[in-house]
Amino acid sequence: MSRAADQAKPMWVLGAMSGTSLDGVDAAMLRTDGESIFEFGETAYRPYSDSERDVIRAALGHWEGPIVDAATQVVQSAHAEILAQFQPDLIGFHGQTLAHAPRDRGTLQVGDGASLANTLGVPVVWDFRSADVGMGGEGAPLAPFYHFALAHHIKADTPLMFLNLGGVGNVTYVDPRKAQATDTDALLAFDTGPANAPVNDLLTARLGLPFDKNGEIAAKGTIETGALELFLSEPYFSRIPPKSLDRNDFAEMITLVAELNNADAAATLTGMCAAAVVTGMGHCPEPPCQVLVTGGGRLNPVLMEMLAVSLDCPVVPVEDVGLNGDMLEAQAFAFLAARVARGLPTSCPSTTGVSAAVGGGTLSRP
Repeated sequence: MSRAADQAKPMWVLGAMSGTSLDGVDAAMLRTDGESIFEFGETAYRPYSDSERDVIRAALGHWEGPIVDAATQVVQSAHAEILAQFQPDLIGFHGQTLAHAPRDRGTLQVGDGASLANTLGVPVVWDFRSADVGMGGEGAPLAPFYHFALAHHIKADTPLMFLNLGGVGNVTYVDPRKAQATDTDALLAFDTGPANAPVNDLLTARLGLPFDKNGEIAAKGTIETGALELFLSEPYFSRIPPKSLDRNDFAEMITLVAELNNADAAATLTGMCAAAVVTGMGHCPEPPCQVLVTGGGRLNPVLMEMLAVSLDCPVVPVEDVGLNGDMLEAQAFAFLAARVARGLPTSCPSTTGVSAAVGGGTLSRP
């Protein structure tokens, strides 16, 4: 049997994701051929220690130098540790985004997939974003092709929205009535704006807390409407998608709440996240029938309530349709790795603004 024919068969792929929230590494097995989802497999989570998180945080926004090398070492060793627990046919290794400026310097995800392949003895697909950026795309978000497959997997028959609330928020509008992800109007994807990152950074700096657990701090506060209006006046929100953000693109949000107490500051930053999503919904080709929320933000009842009262459709965690919101991003890179192995596209004009459908990723064999 030819290699191409063999790759078209369903296989167990291990996806790994270390996101902009900087909490740790998610790993998830997915049985897929890169087009359909056949089975969800085992998962694992490896949190970063406080010292590891500090090393990575210090390197955010940097493109090279010893500070980046130190972060790379942390990312590489953490991934090798968690991925060694599995026995996949293929690995999708996203790495850690340190800097993202697609219209300027490009995009940087640290981590060496070739080295990881040799360490683990398994083929690794990595560097998912560079090809897209090289063809004029934003390089993000990259999960939409997986969201399209999920919509078919859950047998959705009307347009819906996947909303990922990690460090940065991003949405994928999916029309499951379309046969292929690359069909006209099948997908629209873009970053909505900052999500958990500003709140996390605020509470880390002020209280030494990694995040607002259950929205408990924001729940005690009041949104400062003046700060919210200044935030929404940013030109990014009027830009037509596809569009993407770096984790620190809205770092000045912290200065807008600098004079507020902890509760009001957390409430205002949480409100900014919700308002960015609501604003972004206006770009949809038609209103979605439901919004399925993944990422850490879905566990924040204050944020979820803000969204529920502001949107004209049900807003529910992806668990409501039988999916795993903690591991969906890791599963996405397993799915994309299978597509790369088969030479299938991983992004298209409506997801990243790339000039044509393109298959990103580099396949390294041990």
